[in-house]
Amino acid sequence: MKKKPAYYPPNAARNIGAVWTAQGDSCAIGALLRTQPRTMAEIRKYHITVTARTHFIPEQSDEAAERYVFSYTITISNTGQIAAQLISRHWQIIDAHQKVQEVRGLGVVGEQPLLKPGDSFEYTSGTAVSTPVGAMRGSYQMVAEDGNSFEAEIPEFILSVPRVLH
Repeated sequence: MKKKPAYYPPNAARNIGAVWTAQGDSCAIGALLRTQPRTMAEIRKYHITVTARTHFIPEQSDEAAERYVFSYTITISNTGQIAAQLISRHWQIIDAHQKVQEVRGLGVVGEQPLLKPGDSFEYTSGTAVSTPVGAMRGSYQMVAEDGNSFEAEIPEFILSVPRVLH
């Protein structure tokens, strides 16, 4: 079996494998940059799955002003083996012209939920972009009950006015 190197550049860390990206967990990319890779058992210990649903809000949008408003509902599930608290968030909101808005802040919708294994937390928020199609992606910064910090990836999802994309 091929041994993984001790250092992953940031882009490579995001593409290590389906366990981390497809399941919505970056497995502490920052920690991977400073330490040896974790074992598969440790990866499953700190595992957060993030899913998103979006909805276009026409009554708050204004095509003439290039303002398209969307709500998104996020479900954060602790699919790992240890309780973890969401401390902060980092979003990248991208329009069709590749203009990126960065959003950072504490918690989500005024809360910093503690998720025990098997628990989920759902919230709804919103954003506006200047094009009928856009995307969002990001990460949640988490702290496990054992004191370890890690990032939970928010996989990219599409914002689209109905009938714009096939």
